[in-house]
Amino acid sequence: MNRIELSAGTVEYADTGGEGPVLVLLHGLMMDASLWDAVVAELPGSYRCVAPTLPLGAHVHEMNAGADLSLSGIAALVTEFLDRLDLQDVTLIGNDTGGALVQLLSCVGAPRVARIVLISCDAFDNFPPGLTGRTLVLTGKLPPAMFGLFMQQLRLRPVRRLPMAFGWLTRRGDAVTARWMKPVLQQAGIRRDTVRVLRAIAAAPRLLIDAAARLPDFDRPALIVWAHEDRVMPLEHGKRLAGLLPQGQLAEVADSYTLIPLDQPARLAQLIRDFTPVPR
Repeated sequence: MNRIELSAGTVEYADTGGEGPVLVLLHGLMMDASLWDAVVAELPGSYRCVAPTLPLGAHVHEMNAGADLSLSGIAALVTEFLDRLDLQDVTLIGNDTGGALVQLLSCVGAPRVARIVLISCDAFDNFPPGLTGRTLVLTGKLPPAMFGLFMQQLRLRPVRRLPMAFGWLTRRGDAVTARWMKPVLQQAGIRRDTVRVLRAIAAAPRLLIDAAARLPDFDRPALIVWAHEDRVMPLEHGKRLAGLLPQGQLAEVADSYTLIPLDQPARLAQLIRDFTPVPR
């Protein structure tokens, strides 16, 4: 992993390097950049894949005390990240909460972004999304120490597989989700950051409703990829997003829950390749 010092603090990121089309991949709450490992492995070396671990609960470096850890603040941090790495003509890709960040960036112009991919993500009034998101945000009302005690339950696989945890997010990715839990279980600073994120989400229930009203202004290619059997992110929201975006197109993925990068990485990689062709 590489590291970069941004205004909010230290951010780690994976970067395959190269001169090809740039794919920037954003993960969701309580996840890190490893969400994308299997997808990146399916993409040819002609792409440059950049995946930051954002301060969303599975990061390993505590953020600065004054950092804005609202989703709007983290979206601004992504913009800073793109600027600092001088990434151009980016295909910006987001799954779960990462898709919410992509929507927020699409609403503010995002000059470095050439196209976007939204993958089974928070949208409209599904924020926080489903039983999983609502439970997590509710726990954010606890003091950080109590929040940590609550999260200790996720050491147990049967608890992680509950619908209120990761059970409705991924069919096949339990080993990965277990690793994602380690920072928040082991580091007090990460627990404090996570509680700040969750409280900011609770304080802005209309954030993505307001963002959706501005999506028709994003007149660049947009691919919406949705899990046909998603229990957390309604398929109807994927169809609505595709309809709102002037160049939107929808692709449905079978045999997957929300975290398509874990459940169907090869299929997702193929969709990304088709959407972002390598210049000949």
